[in-house]
Amino acid sequence: MAQRRAPATHASKKWALSEVMRVKVWGTAKTLVAASTLCVSMIPATAHREAQPTAQTAPATKDGRAEIDAHVAEWLKESDVPSVAVAYIQDRKVAWTEVYGEQSPGVAATEKTLYNVASLTKPITAETILRLASARKLSLDESMWPFWLDPDLEDDPRSKLLTPRLCLSHQTGFANWRRMTGGVLKIRWKPGTQTGYSGEGYNYVGRFTEKKLGKPFDLLAQEMAFSPIGMNETSYTAKDWQAGRLAIPHGPKGEKPIDVVAQAWNGADLLRTTIGDYAKFVVSVMRDEGLTEPIAAERATITRDMVKPEDLEKVCREAGELDQCTVTAGMGLGWEVEVVNRVKILDHDGSDWGVRTSAMFVPSQGIGVVVFTNGENGTQVIRKVVKALYPNKLYVARM
Repeated sequence: MAQRRAPATHASKKWALSEVMRVKVWGTAKTLVAASTLCVSMIPATAHREAQPTAQTAPATKDGRAEIDAHVAEWLKESDVPSVAVAYIQDRKVAWTEVYGEQSPGVAATEKTLYNVASLTKPITAETILRLASARKLSLDESMWPFWLDPDLEDDPRSKLLTPRLCLSHQTGFANWRRMTGGVLKIRWKPGTQTGYSGEGYNYVGRFTEKKLGKPFDLLAQEMAFSPIGMNETSYTAKDWQAGRLAIPHGPKGEKPIDVVAQAWNGADLLRTTIGDYAKFVVSVMRDEGLTEPIAAERATITRDMVKPEDLEKVCREAGELDQCTVTAGMGLGWEVEVVNRVKILDHDGSDWGVRTSAMFVPSQGIGVVVFTNGENGTQVIRKVVKALYPNKLYVARM
């Protein structure tokens, strides 16, 4: 029978939390609870290769890539998704990237196409904070209250309990967005005692960092993450160089596209980047660059297990892994951390209107997969891509 470790009252990226923006409920389907017309014709993919696969893993990688090349046109068409961008990481290096389809009607998606990565913004915000903490510019466990207090919280003494760590691990007590609590930011439980996915928490820690260090947060991200990693085509906000390069979101019914480009930084959403830049970011995270050893370890440590017994049994049954099926999952710092049959995986995904994105990596194996889509049904394509490149039945079943 399926087994689990540590009972939990919630589920994480597959959480059953009402405020989760990009919830994956454990089982066979993702459910979007809250989220911050194009004709699909296949256009030849563009490719970029930065490292050659090693002999040890080349056959599986080659087969996976060949499967994607052979079937991606069909996947995009049947899911009504205009384009998909894929990066594969091997030996802690970007092995290759491929982009398929159209960024907008009649315009081919390329390596230069800029995707809204939705909640994949959060790992970048977290990385900026973690690097600042590693440089002793701030502490993950200091109260943010002396430097930043949202006006909505002036009469709530629990605001003094809020720390960067609680924001990055979704333990603030905030709803995902304040619009879910009547347009007012509210602390719904004592910070640090429960897990509740919150984009507001990421913006809160960003405001604190600005106030304490006296610099705009997006400039700090540039200094601590974008420049050191070489992410030269990534921005929290609209830039002139983005013109003509945006992947236009595609809704479920061919509605007029909504393509929000942020005018002010948002620590939780709307970051624009290329598939190559984000792959570089994942490699840097995998290598623990810019972090002290203790902070790197904390990033990959589960705060509390979120897996429900009934959901685990369902996903184990789907994967055909009933004899050996142990999974724990919960938030680390900026990433969800999963331990699937003793293999630790860090991942995150994103959902906005007409946008689905995903990133995952296996630290012990030095491999990872990043997938961007500009379609409401992009999850269907993402799952097939991940299955081709990381054919772990239990992991894929939980997507």
